[in-house]
Amino acid sequence: MKKLFSRLDKPLLIVTIIFFIFGLIMILSASSMESFMRYNYSLYHYFIRQAIFLAVGLIAFLFILILPTKNYKKIANFLIFVVLISLAGLLIYGHSANNANSWYTIGPFSIQPSEFAKIIVIIYLAVYYDKNRNNLDNQWNIIKPILLVIIICLLVAIQPDMGTSAIIALITLMVFYAVPINKKYRNIFNKIFIGAILMIGVILITTGGKFLQSYQLERFNFIDPCERYQEDSGYQLCNSFIAFKNGGIKGQGIGGSTQKYLYLPESYTDFIFPIVVEEWGLFVGIIIIFSYLFVLFRIVKVARGATNLRNSLICYGVFSYLLLHIMVNLMGVMGMIPLTGVPLPFLSYGGSYAICLMIAVGLVERVAIENNKKNSKL
Repeated sequence: MKKLFSRLDKPLLIVTIIFFIFGLIMILSASSMESFMRYNYSLYHYFIRQAIFLAVGLIAFLFILILPTKNYKKIANFLIFVVLISLAGLLIYGHSANNANSWYTIGPFSIQPSEFAKIIVIIYLAVYYDKNRNNLDNQWNIIKPILLVIIICLLVAIQPDMGTSAIIALITLMVFYAVPINKKYRNIFNKIFIGAILMIGVILITTGGKFLQSYQLERFNFIDPCERYQEDSGYQLCNSFIAFKNGGIKGQGIGGSTQKYLYLPESYTDFIFPIVVEEWGLFVGIIIIFSYLFVLFRIVKVARGATNLRNSLICYGVFSYLLLHIMVNLMGVMGMIPLTGVPLPFLSYGGSYAICLMIAVGLVERVAIENNKKNSKL
């Protein structure tokens, strides 16, 4: 184990550890008032739960570190089958929360299969394209795994969880573009993807989004939220802006947020970044954004040093996973795009998401170990 740790990407490991610790502190600060005032729980309720999730995630992280990625070939198909069954099972046995039937309840905890689907899709695609790397002149070999992912996206969309479905689709797209395929086929698939996007746009415009739920349609109404403060469609985002304004450059100090006193719903999950800025200030908010960029840079660095296509695609998949969550969350709470309920990496509360993040970091670190192992033999 000591030798394994010596081969890790230490800058990536150190920054992610700091992120998780800081996130745990902010979850305590952001959730304490809502936990006590709304649910009559202990002030430390969500803090303790998140600490438990991180402990479970640490076990998963260590397991990933010692498992060579070549073993993924034996389990990738089984894992994707488990994802399909678990997502289909939600239609019957799922627990509903926040307008989505996305969880299985096990005692006091809930498991969200769609979060694990993101990681498993990355592993499945990486294993598949590595295995078929010499047969990618066949269009069927190229598209076959994507058709399977489309089924997964549809199962997530009907929960309904359009944000997670879109994230899975975009991760798949970004991994696909990291696969070295013939330029001719690349152009064909470019046209298919563009056509699909245009078709979705036309359907939304012509139907007025009638196939979407009312709360989903409200999310598209994100311009000037404070003009609609008394309406559900503007309340959350306007309070997010107020938190940013209250923070200023230096912030109100740790624990000093006023928006967490039930003004900003779910302040410890999707809207934790405004609370961070309110308490720590814009300067720390900018440091966090640059820290995210550093994490993404280190992942790309590991990907470029990968010894095979499988490991390279795993890293690019994790890169896509983090990038999309960061962009969608931050742009949403800043009113640049519709809100989608996507958590912010390392900072937002969430059991399944925290565990999946630690697995994702573990995957990249395992690739770094294999990169350094090969280099040490040269």
